[in-house]
Amino acid sequence: MAVRDVVRYPDERLKTECDPVGGSGPLPTAARAVAQDLLDTMATFPGCVGIAAPQVGELTRIVVIDVTGHKRAVSDHGRQVLVDPVVVERTGRVQMREGCLSIPDFTGNVTRAESIVVEARDIDGEPIRLACDAYEARVVLHELDHLDGLLFLDRVAKASDVFPRKKYQ
Repeated sequence: MAVRDVVRYPDERLKTECDPVGGSGPLPTAARAVAQDLLDTMATFPGCVGIAAPQVGELTRIVVIDVTGHKRAVSDHGRQVLVDPVVVERTGRVQMREGCLSIPDFTGNVTRAESIVVEARDIDGEPIRLACDAYEARVVLHELDHLDGLLFLDRVAKASDVFPRKKYQ
């Protein structure tokens, strides 16, 4: 479909709760287009492991993740489109550094669940259930936060846990 510009903080869309796609069966054409745009946009950022619809200006509950080959990944479900995702189980807590395409100049230490189970629909509208742990769980939770108008900075415990992003030449 299309590569979209990434919305940057402080754009108000990043702080807005998204509407569910809803329904059952095949996704509406507009939702499929958003999902494909997310896939296309994510592919243009080397090392990107996830992106959510509000990051491309769409206030709908769709995210894309892919931790394939990432050194911190334990579980790895490959490239996934999650429509109307809901976390139904979470266990453990672990702190790790996070960054975000919408906040390109900073990273921060964020505590999140160590493992989760998420239910959603895929790009074809089929129900899916993923058990994710370690890095993949963190990526899913980070992207789901976007759907609720939350940024990783909202989860940082103290200002000293925010860092300038390293610049690679």
